[in-house]
Amino acid sequence: MITRQMVQLSFMLILMSSYLVGNSQAQLRIGFYAKTCPDAENIVRNVVGEAAASDPNTSPRLLRLHFHDCFVEGCEGSILIQNVPNAEKGAFGHQGVGGFDVIDKAKAQAEAVCPGVVSCADVVALAARDAIVLANGPSYQVETGRRDGLVSNEALAEKMPDVDDSIQVLKAKFRDKGLTEKDLVLLSAAHTIGTTACFFMTNRLYNFPPGGVSDPSINPQFLPELTRTCPKNGNVNVRLDIDQGNGQKFDNHILENIRNGFAVLRSDASLYEDATTRSVVDSYFGFLAPILGPSFEDDFAAAVVKMGRIGVKTGSQGTIRRVCSAFN
Repeated sequence: MITRQMVQLSFMLILMSSYLVGNSQAQLRIGFYAKTCPDAENIVRNVVGEAAASDPNTSPRLLRLHFHDCFVEGCEGSILIQNVPNAEKGAFGHQGVGGFDVIDKAKAQAEAVCPGVVSCADVVALAARDAIVLANGPSYQVETGRRDGLVSNEALAEKMPDVDDSIQVLKAKFRDKGLTEKDLVLLSAAHTIGTTACFFMTNRLYNFPPGGVSDPSINPQFLPELTRTCPKNGNVNVRLDIDQGNGQKFDNHILENIRNGFAVLRSDASLYEDATTRSVVDSYFGFLAPILGPSFEDDFAAAVVKMGRIGVKTGSQGTIRRVCSAFN
């Protein structure tokens, strides 16, 4: 005879089984689209390659787009939305972020082959990896299975890391995302490719607190070059390489610049003012570093993979957008 207790036990077992299955399916994993859309990664890779061939700024734009997406609501594509009032894309902290057209094109091609399968969030993560490779950076396997978020509001981007943040503020912002001081150094080193505008240099060159002069951490040999490129009351839209002397190739040259006072951005320079982050920077240099030291390329790839897990939506969470710039 079936008792009430037996029915209750059976129900509990079904619930536990459903929970475990849900959890096992709600994880990022390498090769998530192997069966549902086996050409997904090749589609993204080809689109990124075509874009980079016609515009050398494609790689830094796509890498920065991935960072900015993950640092707000998590890696869920909220930065891509344009069809709602006050969308996140318009936030002050996202000024200069680009690469949206590349993501849209890759998503459209994936939709044509596998409709409703590949998320925009995953397209962003895959495109960043391919962009790094094209800039001579390390290749790594991208965990996929992200779903797209349902919220996009510029107010949510207020806590984005900023070029004028102190090292203490930067460490706190990264810590809030589950990232370490080492991750802070490595992800900042993404500035080895790309440019910035004089707009972001004004305070550092002409209004640095407390005296309203230039940042004393700038190497005296480097300061005249910066002020020539970005003169006081000059055109704030003029752009300069963030990694002076090596702005198109992905490597650890920017960390060498930071050590020597040749950092362009204030946030990068601050990495050498804190004992913990300074030791991370120094670990990639020295006489025996090439043999016994850590691998900058491997560590950077690990940091990007770790960043790519921030606030992800998986399983039944979120949605798969048909168009990356609009909610379904």
